[in-house]
Amino acid sequence: MSSIVLIAKRELRAHFKSLIGYVVIAALLLLDGLMFHAYALGDGKNLSSEVLREFFYYSSGMTGAAGILLSMRLLAEERREGTLVLLYTAPISDWQIVLGKWLSSFLFVCLFVVLSLYLPLMIVIHGSVHPGHLFSGYLGLILVAAATTAIGTLCSSMTSHQLVAGILGAVVFLLLVTMWFTARIASPPLDELLAYSAFFDKHFQPFTRGAIHTRAIVYYASVTFLSLLGARVVLSTRRWR
Repeated sequence: MSSIVLIAKRELRAHFKSLIGYVVIAALLLLDGLMFHAYALGDGKNLSSEVLREFFYYSSGMTGAAGILLSMRLLAEERREGTLVLLYTAPISDWQIVLGKWLSSFLFVCLFVVLSLYLPLMIVIHGSVHPGHLFSGYLGLILVAAATTAIGTLCSSMTSHQLVAGILGAVVFLLLVTMWFTARIASPPLDELLAYSAFFDKHFQPFTRGAIHTRAIVYYASVTFLSLLGARVVLSTRRWR
């Protein structure tokens, strides 16, 4: 556990020292704010629950983008600079490397999620916000952050180029997002499997309405675990080459 924490601290310092991290968070917060105004407050809606539902819907996309962008450098940069060998020779396991790297980006994306709190709090001016609705929505965003940073970590382990890792992560993310459409044109029983695999369609929608479904938590936890497991397998394979 101490090795995971040390790696996470090291990577978090790198995030805070890098201008890219701040630019990504600032840009996504700006987009979040613009969409909040345009789609939630801009059309004269006065139902706080409806405004909050739309905010969480659009913010989930921003959170997913942050997860991919802020995790694409994690292992790719180590490979490019040749420092991954130092981690291999240190008395730490591949799991500890992967978890430490992932944890740093996950926490940094959580910073973006926390900073976006000012937007739903603005709804208080126009109406009332149920604490349970706010909690479930932000729980959903945190689960999205965990899953997308894990996907980014997996893609980062496959290449030494950050841009390639970012593109690969974006492709995987978009494939999962559009699974709902593929499910509509697929035949049974494949359609049900594809529908369940869709990243937002069935799993995130309950969070936007203030509901917490165990199935959704299991889905995002599974995506996170399987992605991190994949990254660990890639590292183990490269270690013995």
